[in-house]
Amino acid sequence: MNNLAEILEGVQSAAIGGHVRPDGDCYGSCMAVYLYLRKWFPQIRTDLYLESKRDVFQYLAGYDDIRTTPVPDKVYDLFITCDVSAPDRLAVASELFQKARHTVCIDHHVSNTGFADINHIHGEIGSACEVIYHLMDPDKIDRDIATALYTGMAHDTGVFQYSNTTPETMRIAGELMKTGFDFSTIIDESFYQKTYLQNQIMGRVLAESIMLLDGKCIVGYLKERDMRFYGVTGTDLEGVVSQLRLTKGVETALFLYEMEPGLFKVSLRSNGDVDVSRVAVVFGGGGHVRAAGCDFKGRVHDAINMITEQIEIQLRELGL
Repeated sequence: MNNLAEILEGVQSAAIGGHVRPDGDCYGSCMAVYLYLRKWFPQIRTDLYLESKRDVFQYLAGYDDIRTTPVPDKVYDLFITCDVSAPDRLAVASELFQKARHTVCIDHHVSNTGFADINHIHGEIGSACEVIYHLMDPDKIDRDIATALYTGMAHDTGVFQYSNTTPETMRIAGELMKTGFDFSTIIDESFYQKTYLQNQIMGRVLAESIMLLDGKCIVGYLKERDMRFYGVTGTDLEGVVSQLRLTKGVETALFLYEMEPGLFKVSLRSNGDVDVSRVAVVFGGGGHVRAAGCDFKGRVHDAINMITEQIEIQLRELGL
């Protein structure tokens, strides 16, 4: 099935869900599909599930319709996951996914092996939103849908500067911009803009970061007590690993923060040939060649030592 119209044939109820700790591409892809169904398939009763409602994305149409808790005992004809790389990454609606009569996975993570009845997985494409664009009728993409798609594409390509940006990515972005949304404000307020507290946190991580592997790897981390001291959550830390990546001479950046005692969220970024998705998979995670992540249970120094060991293996293979 090569488009949403075929996938939705005969469907009377549908749910859409994204991954844990939703980012811009997760929000954009889920919202785009939701808005598309709501406008062009109004006969389908559609619900949207995300783990949290983040104010930075409240400009998206349909934001107030997001459900953060599942409807008890609900069985949908169809459940669509967007930007979810594995079933254990599906957030609040995982049980509803299991109960649904039919399932669809729309994703772009290279580590995704396909876990739904219908899988549209394209690891060569920079964002889930770009994958979704190809499943939609372009004549039916209005301003609200375009805004959601553009949001996801901009976030997962680093505002069209990462290596996953292709000529096709830019062509699609241009088509979406023709609908007339304020793209500069979207980029500034949802991608670049940080609170004073977020800037403080980033400054601390950068100041206390360490260089390893002859300067080819930079590591930053925050422990749970630091998180409590500043009163921040994981959503306040977006952009930290990307800033670490920009350090001159660095091949790979590693950022860890302690979600609860002894459990770390790990983010990896690559500037060159190191495949960080290969590193993340070793620890039960996944992602892309240049951007990946995983969780690590244990001490922070064990996490750093074990993860950088995997990075070092690749550096040796590459002769770096």
